[in-house]
Amino acid sequence: MLQIGPYQMPNRLVVAPMAGVTDRPFRQLCRKLGAGYAVSEMAAANPQVWHTDKSRRRLMHDGEPAPIAIQLVGASPETMADAARFNVDQGAQIIDINMGCPAKKVCSNWCGSALLQDELLVDRILKAVVAAVNVPVTLKFRTGWDHDHINAPVIAKMAEENGIAALALHGRTRADAYQGTAEYDTVAEVKSLVSIPVIANGDIDSPQKAAAVLGKTKADGLMVGRAAQGRPWIFREIDRFLTDGTLLPPPRMSEVYGIMREHLQMHYAFYGEYAGVRTARKHIGWYARFLPDGEVLRQQANRTDSCEKQLNAVDCFFTPLLARDERLQY
Repeated sequence: MLQIGPYQMPNRLVVAPMAGVTDRPFRQLCRKLGAGYAVSEMAAANPQVWHTDKSRRRLMHDGEPAPIAIQLVGASPETMADAARFNVDQGAQIIDINMGCPAKKVCSNWCGSALLQDELLVDRILKAVVAAVNVPVTLKFRTGWDHDHINAPVIAKMAEENGIAALALHGRTRADAYQGTAEYDTVAEVKSLVSIPVIANGDIDSPQKAAAVLGKTKADGLMVGRAAQGRPWIFREIDRFLTDGTLLPPPRMSEVYGIMREHLQMHYAFYGEYAGVRTARKHIGWYARFLPDGEVLRQQANRTDSCEKQLNAVDCFFTPLLARDERLQY
């Protein structure tokens, strides 16, 4: 089992923090469907935005199982330390530092994976955050800024020496963004160099791939991100395969419908009418990728302007599918 500080997770599967995706409803759903641990969307360390609606939602964890993990993004050691203290005071049980986001908007502010270009600044941030709080601090990062500057092994050793409790390493550089395929040689090298837990991230999209990545890297955990969009039950599929080698069949339409409906109702309650119907569109679109004629549902959901109408569109779309109740086809 994956252990971070005093917290032993029920399995080795982690929901990757994804901005605009892994909000509280999505994290709760993934935990219910087999994920052992989930990290929040990245929250800005800048105190000027702590009280915006977006930041408040990202810091809401009511009803989630422990440990509550907050991911912080920033470039100043002092600001990151202050943000860590603030979030622990608000109930965070683990602080995660983002040095992996490749988004231009984030990197242009010298945050996320841009920090990998300045190892001295990385060292200062790690020291400051670990010293600021009495909870485990973890680090999510990439293999380097680009393929000419792979420094994940150096960063990993630095993190361990500074008291970081666990590492999550995405097998891509910042220059790769999400293109091409993730590589796991660097993850395996990092795992061989440190004694703290290492979580492998990148392109883990099936039970078989999960097992292969574990075998290749000897990682302590696996982090699943984009593959869980529209398929949150992937966690139970991976968990079962890693446990006893069983490949679970895809869910039937009746179960998919039930999961979608539960997700949407939680989503609407979390965001309210105006934001709820709009932010739910992307989730419906992700579910729709696996549904027969799912593009029809996606377009209908995008045209609706109320939560009730959007949910009704889902109900109507599933009516003929429920009559046959066939399994999904991946």
